[in-house]
Amino acid sequence: MVRAQSFSEQSMSFFSSVSGRVLTALALGLALGAWVQSTGAAPNWLVSTADAIGGIWLGGLQMTVIPLVLSLLVVGVAAVSDAMTAGRLTARAMMLFTGLLVIAITLSLLGYPAVNALWPVDAASAASLMAGVTGGEPAPAAQAVEFGAWLRSLAPTNPVTAAAENAILPLVIFALAFAFAVTRLPEHQRTLLVSFFDAVADAMIVIVNWVLLVAPIGVFALALTLGLRSGFGSTGALIHYVILISGGCILVALAAYPLATIFGRVPLARFARAIAPAQVVAFSTQSSLGTLPVMVERSVEHLGVPERVAGLVLPLAVALFRLTSPVANLGVALFICHVMGVEPGLGQMIAAGVVAFAVSISSVGLPGQTSFFISIAPICLALGAPIDLLPLLLAVEVIPDIFRTVGNVSADMAVTAVLNRGQDSDDEAVAPTDA
Repeated sequence: MVRAQSFSEQSMSFFSSVSGRVLTALALGLALGAWVQSTGAAPNWLVSTADAIGGIWLGGLQMTVIPLVLSLLVVGVAAVSDAMTAGRLTARAMMLFTGLLVIAITLSLLGYPAVNALWPVDAASAASLMAGVTGGEPAPAAQAVEFGAWLRSLAPTNPVTAAAENAILPLVIFALAFAFAVTRLPEHQRTLLVSFFDAVADAMIVIVNWVLLVAPIGVFALALTLGLRSGFGSTGALIHYVILISGGCILVALAAYPLATIFGRVPLARFARAIAPAQVVAFSTQSSLGTLPVMVERSVEHLGVPERVAGLVLPLAVALFRLTSPVANLGVALFICHVMGVEPGLGQMIAAGVVAFAVSISSVGLPGQTSFFISIAPICLALGAPIDLLPLLLAVEVIPDIFRTVGNVSADMAVTAVLNRGQDSDDEAVAPTDA
C-alpha cells in the first residue's frame, strides 16, 4: 500500500516542483519590485536589466513554437488516422471527441467575450498589468482585415514566410494538409516522415524543458519588472485570471454529468458516485494519465462498462482528447486580448478556433508547463494578441491546471458511458436471431 503523504511532505513536494518554484519566483519578484518602487528609488539600469533577462527567457520559449507546432501536427494527425482505422468503436470515439471539441470551441468563443464584458478586469489593475509588461506603451491593436483578403491569406504562397511572420493559421493549414498527405504515402515513407517529425518534436520539447529549468529566473525577472513599474496593482488582474480560467474548466466538469445522464443513460447519482474517486485522484495528481487506472476501474465496476470498451476508449481519450484544452486555452488568449485592449475581428476569432482545435489534438501528452506555452502562443498569434503576458500567467497556472485535469477526467468518463451505450446498440443490431 502506498503511504499517504503528510501535509508537510506534500508542501515540500509542491515547492520543489517547477510550478511551486515558478509561483514562488513570481511572488518574490513582484514583492521586491513593489517594495523598490514604493521607495521611489528604482534605478533605470535595474528595470532594463530585469526586462532584458525576462525577454531573453521569453525568446527561448518563443523560438520553439513554430517548429514544435508543425511537428506535433504531423505526428498528431498520423495518430488520429491510425485510430480511425482501428475499428468501429474507435472511429465512433474519434467522431464524438471531434464533435465535443467543436462545441466547446464555439461556446468558448461566444462565452468568454460575454463574461469579460459583464465582468471586466478592474481597469486600474488591467492598466498596471499592461504597463508592467509593455513599459507603459499601448499594446498593438489587432488590425482589421477585409474578409476576402483574410480568406485569400489562408493558403500561404510561401509557408516559410508565413512562419517567419508568425502567420499561424496559414501555417497550421499547410501543416494539416502536409500531415494528411503524409498519411496517404506508402508505409515505409509514412513511417520515415512521422518518425522524423516525432524526433523534431522531441528535440523541441527538450529545448523547452531546458528553458523551463531556468523558469524561476525568467519569471522572477519578469515579475520584478512588473513590480518596479506597477507595484502590486496587477495582483487583482492575476486573481481575476485564475478565477476565470478555473471557472471555465469547472463548467466542463459539470457538463460531464448531463452528458452521461442524457446520452449515456446513466442515472445521475450513479455517475456522480462512480466519478468522484477519479476526480479526487485527478485533483491531487494533476495528471489524466496517472488517473487512468482509477477511471478504468470505476467505469467497469461502477458504470457497468465492459472491460473491452473501457480498455479502448479511456486510453484513447487520455491520448487524444482533452475537452478543457480549447476551453482554457481560448480563455487565456481572450483574457490577454481583454486586458491588452486587443479587439480581434471575426476572421481572427475563427482562426483562433481552428488553431485551438489543431493544437488540442496535437499537444496532448506534453507536460503541463510545456503544453501551456506551446498550446496558447499560437492562439494568441492567431488573435493578434501579444504573448508577453504568458510567462506571468504560467506562474499562476498551477491552480487552473488542477481544474483542467478534473474537467478532462470527468469528460473522459462521460464519453465512455456514451460510447458504451452506443456499443450496446451496435451489439444488439448484429446479434443473431433465433431461427
